[in-house]
Amino acid sequence: MTRDTVPADEILSKASAVGQYYGFTPLSSLSLKARGAAHTKGYPETLAGIRLDPVAETVASFLKQFQRVEPLPSPRQPLFVWHTNLAPGRPAQKKVTLQFHALGTDRAIADTVVIRAVYALARDLYRQEPVIRINSMGDKETRARYARELNVFFKKRANGLPEECTARAREDAFGAAEFAIANECADNLPAPTEHLSDASRKRFEDLLEYLETTETPYELGRHLISRGAVWNDICFELTVGGQRVAWGSRYSDLARHFFPSSSLHATGATLHINSSGPAVKPIAPVRTRFAFVHIGDEAKRLSIRLAEDFRKARIPLTQRIGIESLAEQLNIAERDNNPYLLIMGRKEALEGTAILRNRATQVETILPVSDLITRLKAVA
Repeated sequence: MTRDTVPADEILSKASAVGQYYGFTPLSSLSLKARGAAHTKGYPETLAGIRLDPVAETVASFLKQFQRVEPLPSPRQPLFVWHTNLAPGRPAQKKVTLQFHALGTDRAIADTVVIRAVYALARDLYRQEPVIRINSMGDKETRARYARELNVFFKKRANGLPEECTARAREDAFGAAEFAIANECADNLPAPTEHLSDASRKRFEDLLEYLETTETPYELGRHLISRGAVWNDICFELTVGGQRVAWGSRYSDLARHFFPSSSLHATGATLHINSSGPAVKPIAPVRTRFAFVHIGDEAKRLSIRLAEDFRKARIPLTQRIGIESLAEQLNIAERDNNPYLLIMGRKEALEGTAILRNRATQVETILPVSDLITRLKAVA
């Protein structure tokens, strides 16, 4: 039986741990830094008339708060953020929303880290193995092409479809497709991946390669679709016991309404779960001893696979998987004042090793990845 209600304290502590090991900063800490900034702006006028689904409304609310954060994320300095409607010292929400966002980069690693973080958290909270289903709706060019294909499909098959479906198709091809899928009359419905532009196809293939090389289990969701005014390119869902518990997508088109002067790339996912219990207790600050820094795709892929091993072993470690710049990773490690650096480049990843550097003495030790947990526990 699916575990559908979890104590609020457990939700908050596990979300915080996942954020730590996958490199997500809580929005609450960023908001504290920006407390002296101008008040949060309202919703952009450009959003007027655009229909937002419930998840899009949640993401829009996040972006409204994120407007206070400076400087804006960039490809060199992307920002990975997690957020929840649970607040320490306040009564627990009956319906908890957890969000994980990657902002400032359009690399496939950003999507992968968001998916892995939500997957790890869902597995912990529901105590079942979630199913990841993924698809791509492509860019604006793809969506326009796909909409034309849907219109042709519904016109040709109007006599064999429910009347409500054909009525919707006259107004909204995507709405009709959603109806057909929900009512299991979508046989031979065109798949959006069959009409991807070259750029969208490349982005989708890059993500699938990342998922496969990081041993992330997934299924292709042929009939998983999203609305074009808000979401773009990849979309995914996590189900537990046949029920959707999380939804995610790239949403750069939505982000541009809030940051019109910046081409802000963004990927996000929201997870919903019922909670119970009294007021939420504050989480004690985590004192980490190791900062794991990595350079190159081989090291990044291995670091994603190692994140769960570190978390399960409770190694006092933090890492910024989605940040590619070594200098930026080292700056963060310096700011966090971790006594040790765990360093991995392409050479180390291929050899199955990592370098442990004592920041006080600069002494370096080469550790085998196969024995990494035991060796780090001995140092910790």
